[in-house]
Amino acid sequence: MKTNILIIIGLFAMAVSSVYSKEFESSQYKKVAQLSGVPWGIESISADQLLITLRDGRIVTLTANTGKVKPVSGLPTVYSGGQGGLMDVVKNPQKNNEYFFTYAKPNAQGDGGSPTLAKATLVQNSLNDWQDIFTSNVVVTTGRHFGSRLAIQDDFVFMTIGDAGVRKNGQDTTTHAGTIIRLNLDGSIPKSNPFIANDNFQPEIYSYGHRNPQGIAYHPRTQQLWAIEHGPRGGDELNLIEKGQNYGWPITSHGKEYWGPVSVGEATEKEGISAPKKVYIPSIAPSSLYIYPSQTFPRLEGKLLIGALKLTHINLLDVNQIGQVLEERRYYETLNERIRDITSDTQGALWFTTDSGGIYTITRSNNVK
Repeated sequence: MKTNILIIIGLFAMAVSSVYSKEFESSQYKKVAQLSGVPWGIESISADQLLITLRDGRIVTLTANTGKVKPVSGLPTVYSGGQGGLMDVVKNPQKNNEYFFTYAKPNAQGDGGSPTLAKATLVQNSLNDWQDIFTSNVVVTTGRHFGSRLAIQDDFVFMTIGDAGVRKNGQDTTTHAGTIIRLNLDGSIPKSNPFIANDNFQPEIYSYGHRNPQGIAYHPRTQQLWAIEHGPRGGDELNLIEKGQNYGWPITSHGKEYWGPVSVGEATEKEGISAPKKVYIPSIAPSSLYIYPSQTFPRLEGKLLIGALKLTHINLLDVNQIGQVLEERRYYETLNERIRDITSDTQGALWFTTDSGGIYTITRSNNVK
């Protein structure tokens, strides 16, 4: 009976979703600024300002209505190489003007960096009291798979960490590589973490078996934690993240080897391993994940917005309370831009960054009610 009820709920939600499938038809987009470098993370500061991290180790503020950009001071030395550098930024909802950052902290030899979580207070255009609150035991020397996206749920901060380009790390729980970690907002380890009493696991680990998760977001209405990660050649995965679960990499995968049409791993699914809720074949190369929170675009509220690098678009997914993906749509493909990060401002307008340095906004059209 329970299964039948879930199926009915899913079918009803799919029917409702089809009514609200043209989310961006009442919108218009424009390019607000052009930056040098890759704007990896973007976060709203206030009604008219945004904070933007650049992978090469810089941070700038952007005034929304003028497009004026100003540099921010107070940053540490960042290892910038390959896919690593200064990466994500999210606001601390419990402290005014405090932000969390992820970056690759240089190793002593200068040939790699460790994914690191830091916090600092923004005062005008200066970051004060920069503090590294977690440094992983991973040194990425391959230039690949740093992960480093952030999400906040209540008193917790989640950080994704890639496998550092080394496949076996996905199942090696003595390393932080290939995991999603969970910390308290002060950087301490929650006592409720799933492996805190297990000597075979790093205590910060919340889930493991990940390849390179570059998107994570908490859905406050459904109370679900979603993450999206790069597969190898094909097989990008959207996963519903649950405490203590193994997501399979590299034992399970839907992708192929880069050198030929040979499947990666032992199977696409296996007992004891959490299966993805959606698989992208071919890969879209997901860069970020954002859940739209506002009624400015009512048809977008609660939907998952994913930046796509390889297939250059914003990927939209509608999901329901039981973790089903109901619908997928793709927008702005004709821009031919690698979409890096997505957020919204206090007015509900959407903002996204591109690897070419473009900063775009999406607003409601004045002639649409």
